Amino acid sequence: MTNRPPAPGGLALVQALVNTYNVEEGIDTLDSADGRAAFGVAEEDVPAARELREALRAACLAHAAAIPRTARLPRAGEPPAAATGPLRPSAAGLDRLSVLDRLLAGAPLRVAVDATGAATLRPATAPDGLTSRIAEAIAAGLADGSWERLKACEAEDCQWVFYDRSPAGRGRWCTMSVCGARAKMRAYRARLTEDG
Repeated sequence: MTNRPPAPGGLALVQALVNTYNVEEGIDTLDSADGRAAFGVAEEDVPAARELREALRAACLAHAAAIPRTARLPRAGEPPAAATGPLRPSAAGLDRLSVLDRLLAGAPLRVAVDATGAATLRPATAPDGLTSRIAEAIAAGLADGSWERLKACEAEDCQWVFYDRSPAGRGRWCTMSVCGARAKMRAYRARLTEDG
């Protein structure tokens, strides 16, 4: 967990949704009425919101692993190993990414033009459900280059989503002082054991 500023624009919604589950403490704010209200999610829609949340977490973990744009998901019927690129997410990660792809396909967007001629993306259907608002945020993030900077902390016991504002875009942990320090200490101890 971190005190970093939220992601820009609509990506703040994506970040907030993924961070409704605190991996370290096992607390899910979608369990409360207030937590659901923040996203306009009815109690009966919580399972779908959780599925969307975990699929988004997989995408943010993939961003943190620096999977190149040339990598692709396996096509229907292909095994996970069919994905290309030097770094591949786990089979479970690929499954979650394909879930995200399916969910977003069900949330079509349209281009809306206002009186000044400015164009924006909007959900094609009303009312604007959570998945449609997420799709809109991702599309805007793709357009301005910010989507791939939304990452999940590499620490398996954290996975808090943060917006990487580092100049090179290579942030790995939500906070260097906690998760980064723990990872570096584990690596140091492993080296001592190997030498030892």
